[in-house]
Amino acid sequence: MSGRTARSDRGGGTVVRRPLLVFFSTWRSGSARRMDSLLAHLARKERSRLRVTQVDVERRPEIAKRFKVRRVPTLVLIKGKRAVARLEGRAKAAEIEQMVGPHLEKREADRGKTGGREPS
Repeated sequence: MSGRTARSDRGGGTVVRRPLLVFFSTWRSGSARRMDSLLAHLARKERSRLRVTQVDVERRPEIAKRFKVRRVPTLVLIKGKRAVARLEGRAKAAEIEQMVGPHLEKREADRGKTGGREPS
């Protein structure tokens, strides 16, 4: 589910990283299995602005412990090497999009509506 991790900004040579949405799950969790298709759809829809990866807490308990995952499914949004948002338990598509939306770069089409500036 994850894609390219960085791109270079040609103007200043800075590296812009897309936020990473980590989906903590296990094959035993019916709720997590039901969220698989939601996250696959989100990963395709936002592929230029968001990376999505899945972590099986039974196979990688050290990662789950590091992010203080107490139940599955859990979603953790990482931006700039920090966890900036999380959802625990089964979530609907609208809840996930509401969580990640404020942390994503504006789309080019959205920038054109405001002349490249943030709306006032």
